Amino acid sequence: MSAVVCNSAKELTVTTITSSELPSSSLLSSKKTIINYRLPQIEQLLQHSDLADYVRLLSRPVVTNTLRQLFASIRQHPDFKTQGVNHLDVMALVLDSCRQLYRRRQQRVINATGIAVHTNLGRSPIDEQIWDSVKAVNVGYNNLELKLSDGKRGDRNGLLPTLIQSWIGAEDCVVVNNNAASVYLVLHALAAGKEVIVSRGEQVQIGGGFRIPDILALSGCKLVEVGTTNITTSDDYINAITENTAMVLMVHQSNFSMQGFTESPDIQDVAERLPEHVSLVIDQGSGLSSEQYAQSEVSLPRYLQMGADLVCFSGDKIIGGPQAGIIAGCPNLCQRLAKNPMMRTFRPGRIVLSMLEQLLVQKLNRDPAGFGVAQQALDRAKISQTLAQQWAQRWQPYVQAVPLVMQVGGGAIPSETYPCYGLKLTLPGKAQLHLDALRELPTPIIGYVNSNQLLLNVATLLDSDHAVFIVQLDDYIQSYINTEAK
Repeated sequence: MSAVVCNSAKELTVTTITSSELPSSSLLSSKKTIINYRLPQIEQLLQHSDLADYVRLLSRPVVTNTLRQLFASIRQHPDFKTQGVNHLDVMALVLDSCRQLYRRRQQRVINATGIAVHTNLGRSPIDEQIWDSVKAVNVGYNNLELKLSDGKRGDRNGLLPTLIQSWIGAEDCVVVNNNAASVYLVLHALAAGKEVIVSRGEQVQIGGGFRIPDILALSGCKLVEVGTTNITTSDDYINAITENTAMVLMVHQSNFSMQGFTESPDIQDVAERLPEHVSLVIDQGSGLSSEQYAQSEVSLPRYLQMGADLVCFSGDKIIGGPQAGIIAGCPNLCQRLAKNPMMRTFRPGRIVLSMLEQLLVQKLNRDPAGFGVAQQALDRAKISQTLAQQWAQRWQPYVQAVPLVMQVGGGAIPSETYPCYGLKLTLPGKAQLHLDALRELPTPIIGYVNSNQLLLNVATLLDSDHAVFIVQLDDYIQSYINTEAK
């Protein structure tokens, strides 16, 4: 039998008595176990050398709150109530809590997914040369809205309209913080309270629940549906026009494609037949301009040549810049957009604008820094077989070079893939467990599992990733070998 005696709020004495311990004198002998409920003082833990890096990386207040929450959770756990801290490695729990919190902070990862413009991995990396070029503009004051010629208030778009005109032939432009904002601003500023004609096959939804019909409703427009899911003709648009029609909106099928019995309108024919009070707006999405690898896409210059009044596209997809939405085309319409009250909500800051300026300068000069990550990945795909075979030789028999395909990604060119090479890890055990373990590395390696095989696509590794990639896989494979040897 046992008896429990509370000595204080911090300690619990458990007295255990068995029949074999009963002496002939019938006096009970007891064995006492003291349970410790005293957790370390948070202030003392904050001084511990093992926490110094987390205090630096997360801040002292955040680490303090993390420890308080951890200790509150420990105190509520049933095991703590019966066993106290005797069975706990408190420091290990503290470090794990801080580590898990730190992993939520944005950090560099290695993209081995085969998707060049990967939305979950930040879309397009900024070229290091472009980043360095705009550093001085952004760490000091700059002329964001100041005309240096006369000292008066200036246009925050700076050189961008001139650069975009030389790049795709647009007469003017407006820059906002992403392409979803581009579409909303165009609808709100140019068609609120009026009709907007959209093909049934283009009423798409992109990531995060952005649905074209919902955006039209929120911007105050009336959606007029024409055509069918798979076939929409020029006549469908023209026959739907009324005096209250403000716009024909054509939307890029960004993350899917339709094949088979389909038909799309002749855009130039639609543009030529539209009455003067109706604008033709194209949500082109990807930002394709002069690239040669996307034969299924219509380029920005071509849309403008066919008569589009405005084209909307992303700055962080094919063109390889920062997250931005760019609206380019008719000067009168761009002026209306720029003067709309919602523009202040959507306008980007100087970091984005200065990077876009430098990117377009590099692009117009045909400098590799201006090619964009998709083009760079396709160039790397040509040498990916050599790299994959070299690395497979280094790590044999645990790694094999295998043919793979890569995609541009980011909602651009969904139907086209490009041949390349990668690595297949053949370490014993479940592929998913190894995939999870690679994400735990100091610089996480992001691969993918297909048919229960762990694959690492070499084409989407940046040149600056190679050294870290090799060192980490060296360590990971050697650690696995050492573990198996034991």
